Amino acid sequence: MEQKTFSDYPDIDYLREKARRTVPRFAFEYVDGGCNSETNLRRNTEEIREVRLKPVYIRKIETPSLQTELFGKAYDLPFGMAPVGLQGLIWPHATEILAKAAHAANIPFCLSTVATADIEKVAEITEGNAWFQLYHPVEEDLRNKIIQRAKDAEVPVLVILSDVPAFGYRSKEIVNGLSIPPKLTLRNIIQVMGRPKWAWNTLLAGQPEFKTLTPYIPKGLSLKHLGLFMNKTFSGVLDEDKVKALRDMWPGKLVLKGVASEEDTEKAIEIGLDGIIVSNHGGRQLDAGESTIRPLQRISAKYKGKLTIMMDSGIRTGPDIAASLASGADFTFLGRSFMYGVGALGKHGGYHTINILKNQLYQVMMQLRCERVQDLSHHLLREQTVPQPAFPSPEEGSPSIPRGKRFS
Repeated sequence: MEQKTFSDYPDIDYLREKARRTVPRFAFEYVDGGCNSETNLRRNTEEIREVRLKPVYIRKIETPSLQTELFGKAYDLPFGMAPVGLQGLIWPHATEILAKAAHAANIPFCLSTVATADIEKVAEITEGNAWFQLYHPVEEDLRNKIIQRAKDAEVPVLVILSDVPAFGYRSKEIVNGLSIPPKLTLRNIIQVMGRPKWAWNTLLAGQPEFKTLTPYIPKGLSLKHLGLFMNKTFSGVLDEDKVKALRDMWPGKLVLKGVASEEDTEKAIEIGLDGIIVSNHGGRQLDAGESTIRPLQRISAKYKGKLTIMMDSGIRTGPDIAASLASGADFTFLGRSFMYGVGALGKHGGYHTINILKNQLYQVMMQLRCERVQDLSHHLLREQTVPQPAFPSPEEGSPSIPRGKRFS
């Protein structure tokens, strides 16, 4: 893996700030923001950091190992790259940059249906090791075509997105014109002019597109009609029959992403899914929902060993990864941290972010005197309770419904 270091950006907060100063505001806020008052966005990370770990110093251990096995494949680290839509908006070819870094580091890269590189390209970059997240189409014919392409690309894991039955109310995206169809406003033009490096690289790369979906989008659509097409073609609503149909047709590992309850976990087990990702879409869908660490703790306590339990949303750092694994996750995924990395450092961002997380996690394990990531649960202070969530106050108001849909 590429070893170039950037000592000016030693952790994710530094990368976030650098990305904020490198990409236009509308692009940064697309990645950085949450829904409504962004209460659950903040709660996700805050409550992970309420988890307390206990060191045991007087013991002899070997060098800590960060390796883990997931669905029969050995990975070098216990975290992967979560699916993110429109990655090329943050930096040109961001999807390819991150897929390449993930493959070099031997960690999973999960491609979104609405990413800016297609299934075939990412499968080539990762030598057939990339996962694919399906944003469920309305029509079975389109679903079947996309699934067949994933099969042909030898995708090992299909991830079903479950937590977008309604599109999150994201005020910043409305102001920035990032609904579908997007709006090119004077505000956005001024922001682009203030980020010449991003503007030049984006001009050379061309406008980001939903590459996997390009074969199905009619040619010559205006932005307005592209928006109408996307709204008509995709639905985030899942039901038991849709999940069962995917289980019947998918020969590989099948994972349900967006699980936040015991009920959905039980249904996943009944249908025969291989795993779940406890997630709340990064705090972008339901402000009054729980943070991800709370349902993870309950679900892992009840269902550990019955299927693979993974988690994303709110995990930003190596210590966050350790806390999530200690709380019952078999594996973790991060989205924003990698987007900050690529937004800050371009082609070097994926490698550098992986190195930050790896070094931070290793330091935590050394400090705990923990030999394997699978043993982190032994260091959890179990008498603790994660605080009850705080909800937005009534005076914060209730905004009106936006036009258009947004994808992530």
